[in-house]
Amino acid sequence: MAEISQPSEIARETLRRLAMSKIPPTPDNYRTLYHEIAGTQAAETFPERAFKAIHTALPRATAEQTRFARQFDTAISGGSWDGIRGALTDLLARSGSEPLGWASLIRDLVQQLETHHVGITSAKKKESLEHVLSASASPELVFTRLQSVLRSWAQNPASENGEMAPPVAPAAQPTAVKAASAPAPSSKEGQPWRGGIVELKDLIAQLLDNTLSIVLADSPELSREATEIAAAARAAENAEQLAGLSERLKKLSYRAHFFAEDQAELKTALLHLINLIVENISELVVDDQWLAGQIAVVRELVQEPMNLRRLDDVERRMKDVIVKQSSLKKSLNEAKDRLKVMLATFVDRLADFSETTTGYHDKIEKCAEKISRANDIGELSDVLDEVMRETRVVQLNAARSRDELSTMRSRVDDAEKEVTRLQNELAHASEMVRHDPLTGALNRKGMDDALENEVSRVRRQDGTLSLALLDIDNFKKLNDTLGHAAGDAALVHLSKVVHETIRPQDTLARYGGEEFVVLLPNTPLDDAVSAMVRVQRELTRRFFLHNNDKVLITFSCGVAELAGEEVPYDALKRADEAMYLAKRAGKNRVVPA
Repeated sequence: MAEISQPSEIARETLRRLAMSKIPPTPDNYRTLYHEIAGTQAAETFPERAFKAIHTALPRATAEQTRFARQFDTAISGGSWDGIRGALTDLLARSGSEPLGWASLIRDLVQQLETHHVGITSAKKKESLEHVLSASASPELVFTRLQSVLRSWAQNPASENGEMAPPVAPAAQPTAVKAASAPAPSSKEGQPWRGGIVELKDLIAQLLDNTLSIVLADSPELSREATEIAAAARAAENAEQLAGLSERLKKLSYRAHFFAEDQAELKTALLHLINLIVENISELVVDDQWLAGQIAVVRELVQEPMNLRRLDDVERRMKDVIVKQSSLKKSLNEAKDRLKVMLATFVDRLADFSETTTGYHDKIEKCAEKISRANDIGELSDVLDEVMRETRVVQLNAARSRDELSTMRSRVDDAEKEVTRLQNELAHASEMVRHDPLTGALNRKGMDDALENEVSRVRRQDGTLSLALLDIDNFKKLNDTLGHAAGDAALVHLSKVVHETIRPQDTLARYGGEEFVVLLPNTPLDDAVSAMVRVQRELTRRFFLHNNDKVLITFSCGVAELAGEEVPYDALKRADEAMYLAKRAGKNRVVPA
């Protein structure tokens, strides 16, 4: 029989022999007979489906479990047995890690605190320790960061007399300095290091020891690995030993990548959780305007990209609003309490006056009886004196009550005015969180509310609403050239010009960065385009001054008119697309959508 070599022929022959031998045509039987006919050896098949089923059932309750599940999934996707082996090895290594050596760490800490180092005072050491203890949330993190602090202290030489030495080049690195500046020694002294290699070695060690070990502080194993590689890099005596660390660096980079992804997912999940909490709190708030304003700030924070500058701004605004609202709320409660006391006094005075008049009527009736029984003018004179006396008492009581009620009414009026003033100030304080702190224009939350109100009014009155989205031209270049302070001032200048040029019923909002939105109610598309062209001309006429130099600021703008039942943000998206057309057409233009 001729040798079978073509895969199609081998497949047919395999099926034929399975049928003749009455062997069940399972995948394993087919594979075995196929390789037997072809004269090849069957390779071990990667059980992707079985591994995926295992991956689906893996727990993800902790960060370690989530990290292992991700690493396991990556190995499955690549069909890598080595990846599966590495994931299991890492899991077992993490689960069997040794306890933290607190005794040794505390002993080294006490020793380093008592040692006088060049350039590090006792105050600086205490400050470093206080920062580590206050900023670390877990024992593992405290342990890792204390290790980093001790390593940084140990790298500084100890002074002999305990005094701080003048700021000169550290004496702990004479070899690196000499290698970079002095001529190479003779061959008897060994192969010299070039300055660039020494610098690279130190940079690698500093990156791993001072930076990466802190970034990976939540993963003690990775942090220890980074520290060990840094120590090996410092101990390397030649280029070959330094190059030998490449495999460990690759593995550390691979695992650090997954750790960074886990941290990013954790951040996203936490922001989502905060957003849910804020949304639930906002549902419980009914008439509490000051709390509603603070919730609006937090919601705006978690819905947009965060940075330190934005966090500082929001924190400062929140503190100011909280302090002011606390004071105003206390004053408002005191004014309401005074009003309640005055009203209670008023009611009591009315009751006293009622009792006085009732007694007066009783005495007048008795006097009338005495008059009817009187026999001479003397008795009538006595009764008349009694009537005059009682009348004078009632008159005095009435006058006193009238004066007290008049004074009370004046105090009530003052209290009502104070309550109104405080309520207006509270409303203003709550309104502060709806505006951008830099430009004074509405922020995204304020814009959403204004847009919702305008759309409801337009559809209720069957009117028109146009939306203009403008973006400052070459704003990044302006920032890079003149600085961020000048960029902020340019945003304020633009906001002022736009606000003074548009109509009082129009609304200006900062959409984000250098983008602004103008809401133009009862304005058709053509009129809205003309209005934004007028703003452009006014902005061109009123130069922006930076250090007494005139700087021309322009913007590109897209305008869209809300159509029928269109979602407002769809119209805003059309305006955004028109704005980009204006950018591509040469900038400083207004393009209708």
